[in-house]
Amino acid sequence: MTTATEDLEQKAGPPAWLSGLASVVAIVGLVDAIYLTVHHYTAEPVPCSVTNGCEMVLTSSYSELFGVPLAAYGAFAYFLAFSLALLATFGNRVTWKLFGVQTLLMASFSGWLIYVQATLIGAFCQYCLVSAGTSVTLFVLFLVSLFISRRT
Repeated sequence: MTTATEDLEQKAGPPAWLSGLASVVAIVGLVDAIYLTVHHYTAEPVPCSVTNGCEMVLTSSYSELFGVPLAAYGAFAYFLAFSLALLATFGNRVTWKLFGVQTLLMASFSGWLIYVQATLIGAFCQYCLVSAGTSVTLFVLFLVSLFISRRT
């Protein structure tokens, strides 16, 4: 028979430090995506000092979906991930599971976009790589939470 404390622990979400870290990482992705969205709509060139392929990637036919820049969809996805992680910080296990689904979708889509940059466009955008790294990091944080919960 379980006690009320054990029942509460089973219903609790991830450790607060982990979902808090996920919130911070999601904000990094959100800032990156908003930056790219603003540059898209202002048609201002993006400074690309590391990879020298930003303009090629950001002006390609793959940079928009239904006339909306992918960065705008990314901003929405990061805001959703941030919101779910923040709610999970307060112990909401359901939102953390939704966060896991969200980050799986984000990391998978980022993988496809890296493939597009590498094989179809033949250039890399450093801001897109930051976004992909952020998406993968969010998913890894979710996976870490699964291992932590199994150990306790």
